[in-house]
Amino acid sequence: MAAKAVDIHAHFPGEGFYGTFQPFIEHLKKYFRTEARFRDVDEVLKEFSEAGVSKIVLLPIEASKVSGKPGDTNELFSEIQRKAPDRFIAFATVDPLSPKQASEELERAVKDLELKGLKLHPQLQCFRPSDDRAFRVYETAEELGIPILFHTGTTGVGAGMEGGYGILLDYGRPIYVDKVAASFPRLKIIMAHFGWPWYEEALAVAMHKANVYIDLSGWAPKHIPEIVIKYADTLLREKMLFGTDYPMLSPKRWLEEFSKLKLRDESRENILWRNAEKILNIRV
Repeated sequence: MAAKAVDIHAHFPGEGFYGTFQPFIEHLKKYFRTEARFRDVDEVLKEFSEAGVSKIVLLPIEASKVSGKPGDTNELFSEIQRKAPDRFIAFATVDPLSPKQASEELERAVKDLELKGLKLHPQLQCFRPSDDRAFRVYETAEELGIPILFHTGTTGVGAGMEGGYGILLDYGRPIYVDKVAASFPRLKIIMAHFGWPWYEEALAVAMHKANVYIDLSGWAPKHIPEIVIKYADTLLREKMLFGTDYPMLSPKRWLEEFSKLKLRDESRENILWRNAEKILNIRV
């Protein structure tokens, strides 16, 4: 059990999540070796409480560009956040390739709906983070003072399907985040899933750019590459973040495996909650 913990990377297993992933559900179950079932707010909160997680960052999933099915909305996530404002920290979603509309929607999501960050998934939204068309959205996020979390690395969405359902893994390379971080130095950026299999790219970008962080979600800790754990305990101990990718991984399993890793106490606390406090401007 964690004394304190902030899960920086969780999804809400509701209609939006399972709706937009409808074509992929059976393959996702095999890929993550998990069940796929709906949960309500009370069940989600209970599961995280039992694992010792005090705050949960909820990241929307909207994969309509590849699945043809709409997903989570900013209104839905604002509503969920209001049900447990002391526990949930909900991020917004926008289409970065519709820059004017996306910029206006992001401002509305933060100022009116009180969402706390922006989640972008390059592979599902069909863009590279370094694409200049998305820069207006980054500028808006920087002005609003909110972090952006980019999916980086491979994805389980489309895995095992013919042609990967047309999803391009290249969009998830961490190096494309480098240009964003250089262009918007006051923008806090989180690279999800430590960019596997390009995790050395992710480590290099986080080492070089003070405004870039890495989350450890999507992998059971016993499978995280040794070099990532080494950096988490040394040079990047102030840059690494706990995340599960819930409901794909349970917080109980993640934290139990994490407790067995050989890490200094300071590094462990940084990963579980101290680094999240800095990025999200919260107290745990």
